[in-house]
Amino acid sequence: MRVRKKNETLQHVRTFHSSSIITMSPLSFNTPGLLFPAISLLMLAYTNRFLGLANLARQLIAKFQEKRDPDTLSQIQNLRFRLSLIRYTQSIGILSLLSCTSCLTVLAFDLQKTAWFLFGLALLFLVASLCICLVEIHLSVRALDIEIHTLDKTD
Repeated sequence: MRVRKKNETLQHVRTFHSSSIITMSPLSFNTPGLLFPAISLLMLAYTNRFLGLANLARQLIAKFQEKRDPDTLSQIQNLRFRLSLIRYTQSIGILSLLSCTSCLTVLAFDLQKTAWFLFGLALLFLVASLCICLVEIHLSVRALDIEIHTLDKTD
């Protein structure tokens, strides 16, 4: 009797497990729609960060042209790399927004599997964009270390 209950339980688990893989809950317009404000705010933050670094780079280039200091040159090189990282975060953020928009378009035609794929792609692009942003933030600390090193030299 005990063996029979175990087998029935195993059969129930297998049935539940296999059916949950095949069927997916429908994706509504609200779910991908929630990503739009998040992506938009991130794009705004990336753009503001880019503009701030571009202005700082222009100032440092002018300073370097007056006095050829190796510390200023290393700061400019650091800023150049950070600006390229921000450009990548913006590009990947735009891909996330395009995937999200495509997801909503596909949902209008009730293509659920394609919509889920595009939604997952939008999330993947968003995470990739945030990871690159994290690297850029860590590099900003390195730029501050260069500035502090410059101050230590003058003392």
